Amino acid sequence: MTQVIVCNIEDDINVLLKVRATRHGWSMEEEVRQILRSAVGNVGQTRPGLGSSIAARFEGIGLTEPLTELHGNTIEPMGFGS
Repeated sequence: MTQVIVCNIEDDINVLLKVRATRHGWSMEEEVRQILRSAVGNVGQTRPGLGSSIAARFEGIGLTEPLTELHGNTIEPMGFGS
């Protein structure tokens, strides 16, 4: 395994890392390993579009119409009278 040394971590960040580690019941080193695994674990994965995210959130509660993605579409501003 490789060792990584991170210098000059701000005191408040150090305290928050200790708090997170305690909350999870493991060492601060393990907390940092978990954070790094999470950060690099999503590399190369594409995020779903807004419409897909909305549809997934409300799946199973009666949403039957497809939601179109708005990426690349121009949206006209709303008018407020003449």
